[in-house]
This record gives sequence, C-alpha cells and structure tokens, in this order.
Amino acid sequence: MTGSEASPSFRLAYVPGATPAKWARIWNERLPDIPLELVQVPAADVPGMLRDGAADAGLVRLPVDRTFFSAIPLYTETTVVIVPKGHLVTAADEVSVEDLADEVVFHPLDDVLGWERPPGEPAFERPATTEDAVELVAAGVGLLVVPQSLARLHHRRDLTYRPVVDAPQSSVALAWPEERTTDLVDDFIGIVRGRTVNSTRGRGGARTPGGSQDDRTGAADARRKPAAGKATGRAGKATTTRAGSGGSGGSRGGRGAKGAKGARTAKETKGTKRGRPRRP
Repeated sequence: MTGSEASPSFRLAYVPGATPAKWARIWNERLPDIPLELVQVPAADVPGMLRDGAADAGLVRLPVDRTFFSAIPLYTETTVVIVPKGHLVTAADEVSVEDLADEVVFHPLDDVLGWERPPGEPAFERPATTEDAVELVAAGVGLLVVPQSLARLHHRRDLTYRPVVDAPQSSVALAWPEERTTDLVDDFIGIVRGRTVNSTRGRGGARTPGGSQDDRTGAADARRKPAAGKATGRAGKATTTRAGSGGSGGSRGGRGAKGAKGARTAKETKGTKRGRPRRP
C-alpha cells in the first residue's frame, strides 16, 4: 500500500479517553470521498491492531516499540484520583501519593500508568477493567488513580476527582507502522499537526511552490551577483575617492595651476592695454 489509490478508506484506532472527534471532522471536510472509520480499542490492543494492518494509524498511550512504529507525541495528561463525593480527599485542591497511603487504591489489570509500586493499600482483588474499578469506587470500597481523560470518560454524579501531583503520567501519541507511511497517513498527520489544506509538508516528493531546488538556488545566486557587483562598484568608487583624497595636494595644485593661468592671462591683457599709443 503506497498511496491513497490503494486505500479507499482510513481506519483510526484510539485508546479509551482519547478524543479524535475534532480531527475526524476536519478529515471529513478535506477528504469527503475517503471514509474515516474510528475504532475504540483497549490501550493494550492498539499496537497489535497496527502491526496486523487492522488499522492504518492509532492514538496510543506511550511507550510503544519505536523500532517498528513512528510516533508523534500529542499531549501528556494530568493524573487524578477518583473518589466518592464528600470523601476526605475532596477537602484539598490536589493531593500527593503519600496522602493516599492509608486508602485502598484499586490497580485494575488495564492500568495505563505503569506504576513501579501502586499507592495506598492493595485491594483484595485487582479489577479486570478501569470501568469495573470505578464501580467499586462508587460503592465506597476504595479509590482509583487514572489519567484525567479516563475520569471524565467514566464520570458519575456521585464521584469526583482531584489531581495527584507526584504520580506517574500518561502521554498520548499518534502512531503507525513506519514501513506503512502512506499518503493518507501523511494527510492525517497534517490534520493533527494543524497544517492548512494547502500545505505540502509531509507528502513524499512534494516540492515547495516556486520551482525546483536548482531553480531556487540559481535565483538565489542571481540575487547575490548584483549585490556583489554593487559592492564592487562601491569599492571602486571608494578607491577613486581615496586616490583623490590621497592626492589632495595635487587637487589644490590643479586649482593653483588654473589660478596661475588666469593670472598670466590677466597680466598679458593688462600689458596690452599699457602698450597702446597715446593720443596727441
């Protein structure tokens, strides 16, 4: 698959919490003839889909295998703790991991924060999913630490959350198999990066408007040559001026010669007048 001709549609996998709606809207405006299919997949499953070709690109949680995938980091999320409304934690605007030391904190099997050691007291059993853990928090059994987007995704009226200032954070990136960087992948990269519809960045072999590289180099040389000639002209003028300045005495001598010539002419004329015969 080397271009849009071989890919009549574009499939984007994305992890829970990611929100590709804005980019999908722009895609539909720019490429209305190429359907964009959005597929929400558990975070752990997105890399496998991309490897198998079941999706063209994906919004993933880092890290990913950079020997196989190209990835563009998009943003890093705030980490929060989900608690029942009225819980003691809600008295503060933010908390630390140490503040959770005496609480039961769930660590679901689909956790995306990559803890070296999860905070708080471990639960009797690890919930299978984040959604299951949220249900247990609502039941008053314990707390849950997640990226903020997941707290919003599983929002409930009886729950709230607070930032955890020293917890690990999760970063979201756009990723795709490096060997399958198609024109459509480039189109989606451009949308994510905010390029305008007329931008040619990211397209393989795209040339910058205004001619080839050789044309642009020649034009630059042509622009530089007159400047060099002008500089030479200025140098020549300066040389002439310096020569004149260096011979300033000669210049004055020139003016003196001219004055001497004028004096001689006047003397001869005066002499001629004195030589006229007097009238009787």
